Amino acid sequence: VVILVADTTEVDLTRPKQQVQGAGLLDGNARHGVFLHPLHAFTPDGTPLGTVAADYWIRADGKPPATTQTRAQRAATPIEQKESHRWLRSLRQAQAEAARCPEARIIFTADSDADIYEVIAAGMEAPRAIDWIVRACQDRALEDNTAKTGATPGHLRAAVAATPVRYERTISVRGREPKVACDRRGRRQPRQPRTAVVTVRAARVMLRAPWRQGGGMPDIAVNAVLIAEVNPPEGDEPVEWLLITSLPIDTDENIKTITKYYCVRWMIEIFFRTLKSGCRVEERRFEHIDRLLPCLAVYLIVTWRALYVCRLGRSDPEMSCGVVFDPSEWQPVYQIVRQRPPPQEPPTL
Repeated sequence: VVILVADTTEVDLTRPKQQVQGAGLLDGNARHGVFLHPLHAFTPDGTPLGTVAADYWIRADGKPPATTQTRAQRAATPIEQKESHRWLRSLRQAQAEAARCPEARIIFTADSDADIYEVIAAGMEAPRAIDWIVRACQDRALEDNTAKTGATPGHLRAAVAATPVRYERTISVRGREPKVACDRRGRRQPRQPRTAVVTVRAARVMLRAPWRQGGGMPDIAVNAVLIAEVNPPEGDEPVEWLLITSLPIDTDENIKTITKYYCVRWMIEIFFRTLKSGCRVEERRFEHIDRLLPCLAVYLIVTWRALYVCRLGRSDPEMSCGVVFDPSEWQPVYQIVRQRPPPQEPPTL
């Protein structure tokens, strides 16, 4: 099983005086840089296997297009003309990778930014080469024939919430500080670390196709898993995941596998942190974006290798470093770090 995780990050190249030539605005105001959208492969335990593909784009000066259009205008714009087309490209790249590696089971995974109907429709095309998991962002409308569990037809979350609890689980919730004071979204609010009890429900639903200029999109049957906190502390937003997927939900083990695979998505955030804090790619002093982009491509490899060694060292501390490094690589490092000649046998990773 290989989990291909897609996500987007900003590479902030803002300089105090002279800006990097060719860099675009990141937020329509003062920050300059480039958007990076990699598709990275992980094992189910989170060990990185390398970047399969990576897109980048640079915004022109001015506000992002989505902030200057009405909702109707955005709906009428073909996805190929939107920045969100990157998610569909990533899914297509994952499908192409599955064709190249028929011995691997590919699971495409993405956060709520990928909750786009065109992406879901492409993921369910027959014959389906890959499976996928996307965290739902929109409470999508359902077809009238969806409610086979006694739930009133209507929308996605209510339909899944009306189904029986499949099982409960106790989880550790990490505390967090607000990144942006004006961000009012529930998932961005500060919270204290705590232990929480969550219920897990699952249902098969029929999503109603949204209107698009030109029409032609079908209704789609998908599986949905709702993980919701039972009794959150007063004043805290409850923990909740609503996942839509092509993976089966027939048994509790199926559902646990879905949540396990989606948890691997967090490793792309660790990957970005390694890229920026470890490799310090945003601090490179190139004058032109055309020089930074090849450097960024190389750092995607360096970041993967650094994170790969770190994960292997944690999962198997007694593993010999000779598994990863040649003697010409580990012996100089040992000499520098330990300040003494290297041993005859490779030390542990």
